[in-house]
Amino acid sequence: MAQLNKPTKQQDEHFMQQAIELAARGAFGTTPNPQVGCVIVAASGEIVGQGWHERPGEPHAEVYALREAGAAAAGATAYVTLEPCSHHGRTPPCADALVKAKVARVVVAMQDPNPLVAGEGIARLREAGMQVDVGVMEIQARALNRGFISRMERQRPWLRLKMAMTLDGRTALANGQSQWITGSEARQDVHRYRAQSGAILTSARTVIMDQAQMTARHPNTEKQPLRVVLDRNAQLQPSANFFALESPVLRVIDAAYQVPDEAQQWPAHVTTLALPVSNERLPLRSLFDKLGELEINEVWTECGAELAGALVAADLVDEYVIYMAPKLFGASGRGLLQLPIFERIAQAPELVFESVTMLDTDLRIIARPQHSGGASRGELTS
Repeated sequence: MAQLNKPTKQQDEHFMQQAIELAARGAFGTTPNPQVGCVIVAASGEIVGQGWHERPGEPHAEVYALREAGAAAAGATAYVTLEPCSHHGRTPPCADALVKAKVARVVVAMQDPNPLVAGEGIARLREAGMQVDVGVMEIQARALNRGFISRMERQRPWLRLKMAMTLDGRTALANGQSQWITGSEARQDVHRYRAQSGAILTSARTVIMDQAQMTARHPNTEKQPLRVVLDRNAQLQPSANFFALESPVLRVIDAAYQVPDEAQQWPAHVTTLALPVSNERLPLRSLFDKLGELEINEVWTECGAELAGALVAADLVDEYVIYMAPKLFGASGRGLLQLPIFERIAQAPELVFESVTMLDTDLRIIARPQHSGGASRGELTS
């Protein structure tokens, strides 16, 4: 690597890519904080320090990188995937740490959407006389933290809707049998997504029919996500196997079913949220506003065709994760989504494919609503 006295765009992108890869190591532990990576590079082009944010309450990426760099941080360039913080939270401001270490230049992938920072960290660095460049590999950095950005900019989490289907678009046989449509590699991939999510959303019907646990069983799981179950008619009982694991559960019911002494019947790890039902449906947007208040960045949804269709109709789905198996169930099989009857093709929702990946004999298709514009490039719209 050439000297960094006059860094090139290629050099900046090279080191920022390394910072992004470091940030991704925190995927299983940082929530509700964003994933952040930092690389410190001396003028000679040598990496002298690197780090990533691992868990809430622990040092930020810049702190780890500065510790490793030591005195070599003076006069160096720091590559950070997210604007260094400028406020006192669980840890001191990273902007101050960079100034104290006498770093000469800071390259930032993107400004922090958190209103507690929102440009103040960059301003503090510039006031201290540092050269600060913003926007290097911003699209990739935004893609890394879609959930955090969604919560900051829209006050609600990023919603991934997971569906498994056959080649002819069926999710189950006519008699309801659906285990297993896909193979073990696809199912392990599902558990990876679960483990990286702040919450898993499902319905009481899915829990009852599939005896679903909705837990994350991936080897890198650091903590179980909040399990959110829509139980509008209060069908589930405290003795249900779903509640056996003592990890947080949010049970959402129709306010009309709530009784004063109900809380005494449920285990301590189960919280009941009663929402007013309209047209026999729970208010999904109100639920997602609540999840935003609970600092949930990403919601992973596994459910039946009815709830899946309702989420689509409410314009809440940000990302479709569809596992397709090389099987055929025929016309009698159960469909993927319950959507309104369309009379014109122009009425049908349109998606944009982001990726298609082979998982053993299955396919994983990731798509996003076409109206989300730049979302497939890591951007967000309301």
